[in-house]
Amino acid sequence: MRLFLIRHGETVDNIAQVYAGSRDSELTNYGFQQAALLGRHLIAIGHAFSHIFSSHLQRAFKTAELIREAQISANSTLPSTTNYVPDVKQLPMLMEQDFGFYEGRLWYQRPPGSRKLGERNINRDIPGFVDVESKESMTARMDAFLEEHLIPLIEQPSNENAVVAIVSHGIILTVLWRRLLTRLPPNNVTYSTELLATRRGFRFERLGAWSNTGYLELHLRKQMSSLSSQPAAGLEVPAGHLGIQPTSKTAPSITAVGEAAEGLQGDSGTQTGVQAQADPVTRENSRVENALSHPQDIPTTAAPSLLYGWTTIIKVINGRDHLQGLKRTGGGVGSARHDDGQKSIETFFKRRRTN
Repeated sequence: MRLFLIRHGETVDNIAQVYAGSRDSELTNYGFQQAALLGRHLIAIGHAFSHIFSSHLQRAFKTAELIREAQISANSTLPSTTNYVPDVKQLPMLMEQDFGFYEGRLWYQRPPGSRKLGERNINRDIPGFVDVESKESMTARMDAFLEEHLIPLIEQPSNENAVVAIVSHGIILTVLWRRLLTRLPPNNVTYSTELLATRRGFRFERLGAWSNTGYLELHLRKQMSSLSSQPAAGLEVPAGHLGIQPTSKTAPSITAVGEAAEGLQGDSGTQTGVQAQADPVTRENSRVENALSHPQDIPTTAAPSLLYGWTTIIKVINGRDHLQGLKRTGGGVGSARHDDGQKSIETFFKRRRTN
């Protein structure tokens, strides 16, 4: 089985640099292009999806639909055995972390009385205050998705060659990956040969953040002779070794997100709003890791390990090859909200030539 964890395209709220978790922010024109290119790229390199899940929020669903449309368009050139195109299954449980009171508020703005950016505790006494979704809530949602949807799919023998896409959001995808990792056998999770040279010694649970339309590609295979008795948790890849060795018997925990707002960056090298000082991917990596990696919050018991005998190869981390050469349309057009009813320049000229 091939599994893809995909983040949605750039949104209006990414550009505005506001907290956007449960807000149903729309894709920009640039984000629409990102998603369309991703769909064409994946089908061009041989990934025809058998299952597509997405968050119900439109930025994720429209990204998933563009991936699906690329597969439909390519059907005439695909072998007949791969012509099936699944519908996108929308699941509210795949939505981003809910930022409560802070939804729609500028993430870099210092609140009155705050000593630092992103400080939020001072607002708890405000009437109508709604707190940020907790780590326990996010973990429960991803555990439910795994138990109800993904693990049954993986364990079905007929899905050995399935290709599964999960289109969601940056923070919750990190939670999902870490919860999946607790269910995989130790010593059976590896980097591909290409990644190993550049990722030696990195913890699997800290793969980094997702750029807009960036994706994590995993290959899972059942190996009946390689059963293990403990889930992978808190593990590192020793130098020169493809396997993993446990440094902890507990499962990694997901902490409250703090300053890690959904979509605070665009793709690498693109500044998506005011005060964008650092490389966007580096900035998001720092925010997500600071938010999701607090050792004091690691629970004392491990999550149930449900995928004994499976090997997992991490093939691609934050894949962005599809964005090479993509330029943002100037004059504010690229950063504007995408309108499905608007005519592209290409469509306009095609119509003129046929008249």
